[in-house]
Amino acid sequence: MTTPSWIIRESDVTGYSPANHLGTVNRRLISRETVGAKHVEVLVGTIEKNQGALPHAHPGIEQVCYLLSGSAIVEVEGERGELLPGDCCYFPPDKMHVFTVTSEEPARVLVIYSPPYEENPDRVIR
Repeated sequence: MTTPSWIIRESDVTGYSPANHLGTVNRRLISRETVGAKHVEVLVGTIEKNQGALPHAHPGIEQVCYLLSGSAIVEVEGERGELLPGDCCYFPPDKMHVFTVTSEEPARVLVIYSPPYEENPDRVIR
């Protein structure tokens, strides 16, 4: 059976190290390039212990993170919380946030942006 163009396999997507992140490899699964998506972007990231996103915000972009494995501390505008597998967090547009892995094993996180971030330097404030 041929795989339809709207099914994206993680193993077929090239990983990259995102700007303003340490010890992180992301794979952009759903995007303009992969399926023609215009209003949403979905990535899966693998992040090493004590690494992750440095403080930043995305103007006009909502971000959701769903933790698949590992654990992390997340922070929005100075308020901190812990994420465990199966937990989900929301980073509002324009709000400074941080994501740091605390587990011994690398964390895996599903990230959703709307509208798409696309690693565009004009869509991030550091």
